Amino acid sequence: AVSRSGWRGGVPVRYLAVPPPPPPPSSYSSLAEATNEAKPKGKRNVFPVLAGSKLDPSESFLTGTNATVLEDMFQRYKEDPASVHSSWTRFFTNLDAGVQPGKAVTLQRQSRNQLSAIPATMTQGRDLFQISEDTIKLMAMIRAYRHRGHLVADLDPLDLNDSVDVDDVLVPYISRKELEPSYYGFSEADLDREFVVAGELPGPAVRKLRDVYALLRAAYCGKIGTEYRHMVSKEEKVWIGSMIENPNPVPFSRDEKLNILRQLAKAELFETFLSYKHSTAKRFGLEGGESVIPGLHVLVEHASELGVEHVIIGMPHRGRLNVLGHIVRKSLAQIFHEFTPHDDPDADSYLGSGDVKYHLGTSQHVKLENGREINFSLLANPSHLEAVDPVVVGKVRAKQFFTGDVERRKVLPILLHGDASFAGQGVVAETLELSDLRDYTTGGTVHVIVNNQIGFTTDPRYARSSPYPTDVAKTVGVPIFHVNGDDVEAVVRVCKLAIQYRQRFQKDVVVDVFCYRRHGHNELDQPMFTQPLMYKKIKNHPTPLTLYSRQLISEGVLSEEEYRETVHDPIMADFNKQFIAARDWKPSSRDWLASQWTGIKSPGTFSPIRTTGVKEEMLRKLGLDACRIPTGFRAHALIKKIFSERATSIELGESIDWATAEALAIGTLLVEGIHVRLSGQDCERGTFSQRHAVLHEQSQPATYVPLNNLAPEQAEFQVCNSNLSEMAVLGFECGYSLESPNALVMWEAQFGDFANGAQVIIDTFISAGEKKWRRQSGIVLLLPHGYEGQGPEHSSARLERYLQMCDDDPDEVPEMNVEERVQIQQQNWQVVNPSTPANYFHVLRRQTHRDFRKPLVVMTPKSLLRHPQCRSNIDAFDEGTEFSRVLFDKTPGLVPPSEIRRLVLCSGKVYYDLYRERAKRDVDDVAIVRVEQLSPFPHDLVAEAAAMYPTAELIWCQEESKNMGAWSYVRPRIETALLHFNDDQKRKPRYVGRAPSAAPATGNAQSHAAEQVDMMNGALGF
Repeated sequence: AVSRSGWRGGVPVRYLAVPPPPPPPSSYSSLAEATNEAKPKGKRNVFPVLAGSKLDPSESFLTGTNATVLEDMFQRYKEDPASVHSSWTRFFTNLDAGVQPGKAVTLQRQSRNQLSAIPATMTQGRDLFQISEDTIKLMAMIRAYRHRGHLVADLDPLDLNDSVDVDDVLVPYISRKELEPSYYGFSEADLDREFVVAGELPGPAVRKLRDVYALLRAAYCGKIGTEYRHMVSKEEKVWIGSMIENPNPVPFSRDEKLNILRQLAKAELFETFLSYKHSTAKRFGLEGGESVIPGLHVLVEHASELGVEHVIIGMPHRGRLNVLGHIVRKSLAQIFHEFTPHDDPDADSYLGSGDVKYHLGTSQHVKLENGREINFSLLANPSHLEAVDPVVVGKVRAKQFFTGDVERRKVLPILLHGDASFAGQGVVAETLELSDLRDYTTGGTVHVIVNNQIGFTTDPRYARSSPYPTDVAKTVGVPIFHVNGDDVEAVVRVCKLAIQYRQRFQKDVVVDVFCYRRHGHNELDQPMFTQPLMYKKIKNHPTPLTLYSRQLISEGVLSEEEYRETVHDPIMADFNKQFIAARDWKPSSRDWLASQWTGIKSPGTFSPIRTTGVKEEMLRKLGLDACRIPTGFRAHALIKKIFSERATSIELGESIDWATAEALAIGTLLVEGIHVRLSGQDCERGTFSQRHAVLHEQSQPATYVPLNNLAPEQAEFQVCNSNLSEMAVLGFECGYSLESPNALVMWEAQFGDFANGAQVIIDTFISAGEKKWRRQSGIVLLLPHGYEGQGPEHSSARLERYLQMCDDDPDEVPEMNVEERVQIQQQNWQVVNPSTPANYFHVLRRQTHRDFRKPLVVMTPKSLLRHPQCRSNIDAFDEGTEFSRVLFDKTPGLVPPSEIRRLVLCSGKVYYDLYRERAKRDVDDVAIVRVEQLSPFPHDLVAEAAAMYPTAELIWCQEESKNMGAWSYVRPRIETALLHFNDDQKRKPRYVGRAPSAAPATGNAQSHAAEQVDMMNGALGF
């Protein structure tokens, strides 16, 4: 507790006492040896720590930071016993005599007056041991405040802990007591004693106990409660402590107070104005939590001063309109316009379903009050709380990449949360776990929790098992600042501190604003049904604006008349002006396309189909470069063999497998300047050990990425092994894909059905995002799919789910003329099940070689990765080639088309099973046609295939059960295509495949084999 340099011989240097004659020198070489020798054999040497620990308090100086000081004194005692105080002499003499450590100290204080020369305020009447013990107790009290002071901070505007609505106690009795000096044995008279606190607290080295107590109460038990002692970094803890324990914080100036007042007034009066004008409309207002707006305002202003140029925000519906209007600066006229029934101003150029006003986002370029400029993006989001979190951080990461923000100080993510959702939604923890991962970090997110102290209707004590909703953030060791939302100045201070921490340490930080929800879940909800006592308090509780305006009036910052004339009335007049302007509001630009999306066309504008092949010369060069291992790099022997085989296939121009085709697709895009990012569990190597995108040196920690070494001016390839998360990682990649069209962003599931864990992202952002929010994304989902007898959870990627979400009409055939076709542009996404490496190559390249972006779902293979027939020759990749939506049967030796008995339509791996069985059984009158693109459905080509075999029975064969797979999707579309193009009303497709099942596949190998035989017999007509 006292620095080593401040002691000599066991007492302060300036008050050295004269010792009595010395005893014989000790025979022990060290203090540890002495105490260990003295203890009973066979028992652990236990050094007491703090009084109250049930250990001997007389020994408390033997542990902690004073241990090195004591060792030094013991060495001094050995060399010259006269150099230490007599009390130490007695202690060491007792140890020499074999006395146990717990009895080595003489507790009688016979020589109190020996220290009487020390000032009375510090030590009079006390010997060294009592001073040491009291100092350690003081340190323990300081530690208690730092660790648990937040538990008794004045955080709750409603004082709900004192209400009969809450029948449990948040703060244990012992936590309250240990923050009082009396708990450590200090009396009222001790408050004026002085203690050495140098190195522990800011300010003077010697402080009165009364001053220390007051400082700790102000720092930790006021309107701000800080949790930071759980953090690992000492540097960060010291910095936070120095900020919150500052005894002289800079007060707000008059201008700063008036600015805070104006921001708070705008926030509160905005909600009031809307309640007057649209009393029956849901708006999920911010009433009760309005102090968040001044907090965010200062956070952004200060962030710009610290180098931030872009702010990307994600938030729930509560308070969204307020944030849009007063932080992001969306036109108030537009916000008011959206409250009234109106025609869609962009319906002529962009089809879509739209969304409710409190889900919408926007992008704005704003000039701040400090003169700096910020680019804002507030992402649209669904009602699925917290689902937007990883989308935001993914978009931030992408913007950092495209703007060259390698230090991650220019692009800032801000996430607003509700208290119940932050504690309850698993995606919060998943997103937090991304925060410090190499391929996913953004340099820190500022989390702001609008803590309503209630869920929809659920009280906190039934909504979580921990004291705070923020406790989940402790898992990643970030600071948490709790603040009373009724103290707007405290909220502003904390928000400023949060952004300083983020910019300094590049980590997440949490601001927990304790407030309340003045209405129910929305303005039309009745909260008295479930929280009558809480809402009686809320009804009588003054608003934050009322409290702060009264405070400033009482402080003399402004008069009540000035408040009315310079704050309230001008703000309400401006709202009314914007409300009138809302009647004639028209968009001035196409809001859905940011500058980096210039040239990208909307679904209503024709985009010509482009070929995706590449010159053979370039394919060979890039293919060989991608297989080259640097000289001296010791790769695994098996990888050398794999790369050698790949190189041979490139050189020969034949038998190119799936992984090589993927590398060719990525490599050619990279040299064309298209950034490629591939993310997912184990995707560097590949789940099935097929990719090997990152090579590992076998004798030292080094890696090599072949696809990043193709050409000097190539774009960057990022291949990222993710943590074991689906929802957060897919959300992250979805957000990444929203930032720029000049990237191919792919997420690979370990197995296809693992995407189940990300269904919310798939449903709300990827499948429907463009139609709701007019934001295009070209994200690619790679979902391993195929029935090879591996059981229910490793067979199906649930193809049927993606097809069910397709928004095309099964009874209509769109324009199929290649010169006019906008089928893909007008559909929500694409679902493909390619069966050749070349088609996989083309479908990936097609994602960026078009004038629009559309999500792509790919059923990728497992066994086909090494199937000897699943190969492509280099001419299938050559210039002028493109993705084939349907692959016709060109097998030699079949009977003429007019004599074909059966036409089997299928998709994916089952083709190779059918092909093998047909050859094995010498069947020559069955044609097999592969539908590579299931959606948008290739009506024209399916009808063409049927017309080629006019007398053939039409079969749809699939591996999946009848209630799964593509059958339900393709059946009506096949019939529509035949009727539209061939005027064929008679032929109907017949199903061949597994029977309906609850589980995707059997786990019994024998049953699987039997099902395969039945399927082959049914398809081939045996």
